[in-house]
Amino acid sequence: MRFSKRASWDLSVSDVADATRRARDAHADPIDLTESNPTRVGLASIAGLPALLARDEADRYDPDPCGMLGAREAVAAYYAERGYAVDPSRVILSASTSEAYAWLFKLLCDDGDEVLVPTPSYPLFSYLAGLEGARVETYPLVRADGFRVDTSELARKARSPRARAVVVVAPNNPTGTLLHEEDARAVEAIAAEHGLALIVDEVFSDYVWSPSPHLRRSFVGASTCATFVLSGLSKVCCAPGLKLGWMVSSGPDALVREAAARLEVIADTFLSVATPVQIALPDILARRSAIQAEVRARIETNRAELARAVGASSSKSVRVVPSDGGWTSLVEVPRVMGEDAWVTLLAERDGVLVQPGFFFDLDDGGTLAVSLIVEPDRFRRGVASLVARVDAVLAG
Repeated sequence: MRFSKRASWDLSVSDVADATRRARDAHADPIDLTESNPTRVGLASIAGLPALLARDEADRYDPDPCGMLGAREAVAAYYAERGYAVDPSRVILSASTSEAYAWLFKLLCDDGDEVLVPTPSYPLFSYLAGLEGARVETYPLVRADGFRVDTSELARKARSPRARAVVVVAPNNPTGTLLHEEDARAVEAIAAEHGLALIVDEVFSDYVWSPSPHLRRSFVGASTCATFVLSGLSKVCCAPGLKLGWMVSSGPDALVREAAARLEVIADTFLSVATPVQIALPDILARRSAIQAEVRARIETNRAELARAVGASSSKSVRVVPSDGGWTSLVEVPRVMGEDAWVTLLAERDGVLVQPGFFFDLDDGGTLAVSLIVEPDRFRRGVASLVARVDAVLAG
């Protein structure tokens, strides 16, 4: 049997993955600071969400390619509560944010076309684009008290005749940064000038702590270029298992209508969103305030604990990278060894699991990523061990 080039991945186990496996085997209770699955971190407020799917009316199957109207109206109401006017006709439901990306890449890209994605960012994009025959081209986020878009480099990449879309993640994963308003306008102008779609991943947009008035909080309703804002239950209600995402389109009316008509055909081809979750969506979203309050409180607690642990370091050589929101924090460590060596050392000696920066295409060689939604006691012990290990290495 022959496999396609789209599936020609390197399936070998990395050194980091192997170290993680050994740590899980060797330590009775390893502290996993990579855990970002909200169903595995003891959140009380998400209990009972699956029970909302038990509806008598779910026995009838009457599919709408874009999603049931009541569900799309619930998404529009969610945005209205946040201060954004959304027409339900501009909402398309999917089984996940990843599927929404795949549909957009199908819509926009022929084989060999390019999708411009930020770096650092989550490594999933190369898989999603590759499975649709497209290629990822990266544009840099540069360090500037956090990370800022290098708009000059983005503009250069956008001039490629194969470029089809610009992807923005806001807040970014893992940097946690939002776009400054001037950068957001520049990105929109670049996309419009070169006829590119703007795809904005806002799955973490409910978890922003920066008070700065100079940050773009959302691209919903953006009108400069064809814009597709993605989100879903995975983060909004900490319910990845319910499998429902959405995209909201805006921009020049004729262009968006044409895109929506073609997306409807794509969605109709798959009809992937289950009926029960669509029927239950208004009630699920009604739970989001309590769920998000618990998650925000945990993030605040863990951010404070991380700052406390770093402040107590005897070597003063660990630094938390500034961020605006999200579920991840980046921690800078000394470059006396590579990130993979730090990850392996922490896993094997301390039973603490972290992610290396290079996993997200961070290229500075001295950054680790930790999840901010881990149970607070475990998080406290994990980051204390991380800082203590750095101090011990530097002390010789």
